[in-house]
Amino acid sequence: MRNKPLGRTGLFVSELCLGTMTFGGSSGIWGQIGDLQQNDAERLVGQALDAGVNFIDTADVYAGGVSEQITGQALKNLKVARDSVVVATKVFGDTGSGPNARGLSRSHIVDGVKASLRRMQLDHIDLYQLHGVDAATPIEETLRALDQLVRHGHVRYIGVSNWAAWQIAKALGISERLGLARFESLQAYYSVAGRDLERELIPMLRSEGVGLMVWSPLAGGLLSGKYAKDAKGEAGSRRSNFDFPPVDRPRGDACIEAMRPIAQAHGVSVAQVALAWLLHQPQVTSVIVGAKRPEQLADNLGAAKLVLSAAELAQLDTVSRLPAEYPGWMFERQGEYRRQQLRDALR
Repeated sequence: MRNKPLGRTGLFVSELCLGTMTFGGSSGIWGQIGDLQQNDAERLVGQALDAGVNFIDTADVYAGGVSEQITGQALKNLKVARDSVVVATKVFGDTGSGPNARGLSRSHIVDGVKASLRRMQLDHIDLYQLHGVDAATPIEETLRALDQLVRHGHVRYIGVSNWAAWQIAKALGISERLGLARFESLQAYYSVAGRDLERELIPMLRSEGVGLMVWSPLAGGLLSGKYAKDAKGEAGSRRSNFDFPPVDRPRGDACIEAMRPIAQAHGVSVAQVALAWLLHQPQVTSVIVGAKRPEQLADNLGAAKLVLSAAELAQLDTVSRLPAEYPGWMFERQGEYRRQQLRDALR
């Protein structure tokens, strides 16, 4: 299991991260995603740590906070040294019925971090992430609140999830101008069947030195290769109960069919090929994997050992490539001679 620096920091995180969205669900959407309780969830945490994972991701809204409780208790029961694990959580969603129990105001952020620390029984959070965009709160207020948490030691680093490239770039500029803690990571949807973030987000992350954590790398289970073509999913599976994230099915099906012979050649699952493809992408820092069963987690963890050849990567790139879109096709048309000039100069 390789470890990579998170953004421009000196903090190293494992290339696979254990996601805890399947922990604690009992009803509604969270019950559909996963209903693992303490003993079963704890078994997965121990299995991931034994495999070299040092990175765990949760959120205050997962199962109404129960996921955080289970995660913290698992670390305590397993007697995990605090400095050997990087714990990430998020703030933004509804945590109560009042008008201020949501969003990215200073009030909700400060209340949120206190509640998360209490639920997880921790004295600090390694990576505190904004879970969405708040149209009601000025970015300056949010950034000042996060900087306060970093300065007070409640939070070590900050990140963002599900923001547009221009919003992150704006926030980075504000942080630099005001001398505030800056976003070091973006958590975003990315898969071989969903490469939309390559249009704007990947170039921005590369330019600004921001790390990338990938959520739903198997597109809600679609890329496990277990689903019949044009079907929503197997009965009882996550995709059949919760058809998310949206996927261009013809492209997704084409990706699966391209991955099957590659998986057979390596003697691995289609899911491992999909995860390995992400691990081969240079901008990816860590890929979040979640599971309901130990054997499912073991299969996902195996992707860290799978090395795809240049020919296999080229084949997957061809079948999954995004259609040309302006201004990207104009950049490609106008700028190649200048890029070639730079490559020649650096030889």
